[in-house]
Amino acid sequence: MKKILIFIVILAPFNVSINGQDLKPGTQIPQPGKGIFIKKAQAYPYLLYLPKNFVADHQHSYPLLLFLHGSGERGNDLELVKKNGTPGFVESMEDFPFVMLSPQCPEEETWDSERLMALVNEAIENYSIDTNRMYVTGLSMGGYGTFDLASNYPGKFAAILPVCGGGQKLKAEKLIKTPIWAFHGADDPVVPVSESKNMVEIVNKLGGNAQITILPGVGHNAWDYVYNRAEIYQWLLSHQLK
Repeated sequence: MKKILIFIVILAPFNVSINGQDLKPGTQIPQPGKGIFIKKAQAYPYLLYLPKNFVADHQHSYPLLLFLHGSGERGNDLELVKKNGTPGFVESMEDFPFVMLSPQCPEEETWDSERLMALVNEAIENYSIDTNRMYVTGLSMGGYGTFDLASNYPGKFAAILPVCGGGQKLKAEKLIKTPIWAFHGADDPVVPVSESKNMVEIVNKLGGNAQITILPGVGHNAWDYVYNRAEIYQWLLSHQLK
């Protein structure tokens, strides 16, 4: 029987101060994004989630989850990012141990790996990130972005979880050391299930560690059947860089 996350609203702890900004653990705080080394385009704004037990010091470190939305959530309103997937319900979860970054992609653009990595570096610099436990997930356009980011920065992420996405076959070799769990609806009319299947098959043929869960009778909205599963977060946390 699948484990389903239990949502319980509890009181959040006291605010923490980071770089002069008061941040409230257990909530999602809009951030402009500094970009750090971005030159070709503006940095992505993002929602920042800090675990309820977050402590801003050098004695604690936390896993990082980067969540990439789909094409329908692009724009300049960060509330749109909460429409689908984990950002929509993370604040009501009893225990979510990740620092989560949920950036927003501008209209008419797709995810850019360099800008995403700048955001990851910003998190490492400011939010006590355990760099051996960094993960990426995303849906639809974000699923493609997940494959792309991990292949462009091999060895940076401990595991990835793309949902109804796909990747570039020529980059599959860059993914063989990254555990992958892909999800896809069997009846997806927007992104064919073959997009995920082909990537998983190629990565495994090259000696990688990839698996896929195909959801029977499900269309493009596979995310509705994925992100409320406790086991996906447990699976991510079971992997770390060596």
